[in-house]
Amino acid sequence: MFDILVAGEINPDLILSGNVIPEFGQAEKLVDSATLAIGSSSAIFACGAARLGLHVAFIGVCGDDVFGRFMLDEMSKRNVDVSNVIVRSDQQTGLSVILNQDADRAILTHPGLIAALQAADVSDNLLRQSRHLHVASYFLQTKLQPDLPAFFKHARSLGLTTSLDTNYDPSEKWLGFDELLTATNVFLPNEKEAMSLSGADNIKEAATRLQFKVEALAIKLGADGALGIRNNEIVRVPSIPVKVVDTVGAGDSFDAGFIYGYLQGWTMEKSLRAAAICGALSTQKSGGTSAQPTLNEVMSELS
Repeated sequence: MFDILVAGEINPDLILSGNVIPEFGQAEKLVDSATLAIGSSSAIFACGAARLGLHVAFIGVCGDDVFGRFMLDEMSKRNVDVSNVIVRSDQQTGLSVILNQDADRAILTHPGLIAALQAADVSDNLLRQSRHLHVASYFLQTKLQPDLPAFFKHARSLGLTTSLDTNYDPSEKWLGFDELLTATNVFLPNEKEAMSLSGADNIKEAATRLQFKVEALAIKLGADGALGIRNNEIVRVPSIPVKVVDTVGAGDSFDAGFIYGYLQGWTMEKSLRAAAICGALSTQKSGGTSAQPTLNEVMSELS
């Protein structure tokens, strides 16, 4: 029934752009723009995958409040099935305030229910309806963390493939990944995450160390494209030139492009190129989902 099941966090992004450095002492500053957009790595990935034509289901936890309803409505509009989302009326949905200034940004996050999802919340019936399981924001989903290796192994025993985008570890300890990565088919770190996790001092060495732990490795290199390894084949692809407006969610759109190719049985090079295209095109509008490409748009860049 579903190509992808996403087990993830639910929180919108309030994106402020312009001169966003605050001044305390009750000073009021005017910014250029304010946008309430779909936030959270998992939800942006889900929307990107659905935009490419995949059937996507999402399970997570949110509050019965303005932010929670906004997220569920917006994901539904983008053809993400949210019927399995757990809504709690007595708790708050999380929120990230993103301060955008030129090509840089700062993020202030109220966790809310971001960490609330547990592996036990995902039924075998839902898993059996899905081909692939994706998890992101590993370090924010603290209740999912302890059981994630066993959860991935169980999903694979039911016939699903798995993918993981950890995002960055605020503690910079990077513990507990030996078991988790061996249960992961596709690992999707960025350059800094790959080097931190592997202990390598260059990206090629990081890729070489990590490739033995997973079936396929795709490392995001931002404007420099991407590097991937599968079956000992190292592939590097460039990005495409775009006018960057907002980089929020670009990595999640990259992930969606790569998983699309992976599920179609594409070569590493084609999947990696599609991923880099998805990531680049997604930066052309404000917010993580506004500029996510359709499959036709990706294919026109691939040809």
